[in-house]
Amino acid sequence: MLYHLFELLENNYDLPGAGLFRFISFRSGAAIILSLIISVLIGDKIISSLKRLQIGETVRDLGLDGQKVKEGTPTMGGLIIILSIVIPCLLLARLDNIYIILMLITTLWLGLIGGADDYIKVFKKDKGGLKGKTKVIGQIGLGVIVAVVMLKHSDIVLRVPLDYAQKHNLEITEQFTVDVPRINDVLSAQKMAYVKTTLTNVPFLKQNNWDYKYLLFFLGDNAGSLVYIVFVPILVFIITAISNGANLTDGVDGLLAGVSAIIAVVLAIFAYVSSNTIIADYLNIYYIPHSEELVIFSACFLGACVGFLWYNSFPAKVFMGDTGSLAIGGIIAVMAILLRKELLLPLLCGIFLIENLSVVLQVGYFKYSRKKYGEGRRIFLMSPLHHHYQKKGIHEAKIVTRFWIIAIILALLTILTLKVR
Repeated sequence: MLYHLFELLENNYDLPGAGLFRFISFRSGAAIILSLIISVLIGDKIISSLKRLQIGETVRDLGLDGQKVKEGTPTMGGLIIILSIVIPCLLLARLDNIYIILMLITTLWLGLIGGADDYIKVFKKDKGGLKGKTKVIGQIGLGVIVAVVMLKHSDIVLRVPLDYAQKHNLEITEQFTVDVPRINDVLSAQKMAYVKTTLTNVPFLKQNNWDYKYLLFFLGDNAGSLVYIVFVPILVFIITAISNGANLTDGVDGLLAGVSAIIAVVLAIFAYVSSNTIIADYLNIYYIPHSEELVIFSACFLGACVGFLWYNSFPAKVFMGDTGSLAIGGIIAVMAILLRKELLLPLLCGIFLIENLSVVLQVGYFKYSRKKYGEGRRIFLMSPLHHHYQKKGIHEAKIVTRFWIIAIILALLTILTLKVR
């Protein structure tokens, strides 16, 4: 909104300083500050309102120290995160940008699903919350929307060499010539093209291009036109897995918000390098036109997560609930997909992965051992994994800090994949 306003003022009235809003660095910095301010300012008001409405968490007795202290702590605090993302984004991002539109849809879509789940748990006194089938249908719906828009929208394209596009029969939307640096910084003209494609970057490989249509190799020349057969289900799986992984990670004070803030920094870096033609060429990753606005959204996301920690760090004054955790997971998944970095999610979101795996292994082994030995046995003292360490007597603040450290290491390794081939 402000971007468009100051663009108008600069073009028509030559207002001094209005040109600042053209710079991603300025708007992203402003987005972080504004998100932090909004989350801190509205946090107390939202928490007070939730207490007044008696939207408190009914803590299931897990036999953990400090649980009774948390009884009655307001939930649905994810409203703070969502508002702290959406408001700065509406003010500072370009609202005609398809990437921003998709991210806002993702945030609100999964926020509503999570909010409905929290509402049923709290007001309807139904501990099961929203039916799992309904929740999955909602996540599938979002995955389908993202996949279809990526396949059809004219602004979602990649830049590749023209000869590569012709060799692989890619759908070319525009051809042009650019000067690229060669030996001794001598510029050389190269023919390039913008293409509609399901190409993505593959980490660790020198020729790091991979297309989802390769999964349909048995269809020959028809693979490209039928790629949606595999593209849509894979995107649905990624979004569902990451959003549910984030949901499982949200179990102790400050854990998910802190880990997500670290991930937000990496996504901002990916968005910046993918939208800069020189850096993208140097790193041998795809240049993605118009994706620079995702830097702004990442900044809003970062500010919202850090701001939420003001109230959610131990001892928490509010829990984010599914309202926040599902939205956070969806934001991370969809942004990685849009930046063609979804294959890095197992590394970047390693905390979500191990939390998910701990539950799967625990449940699977319990069922297997009950069938084989006549009694259910466990691998962990409790799952998800953070509860295992709580059961071992480690204070949750220490668990959270150690998980943050692991998340930082994973984030650095993820960034290093840009150069490691």
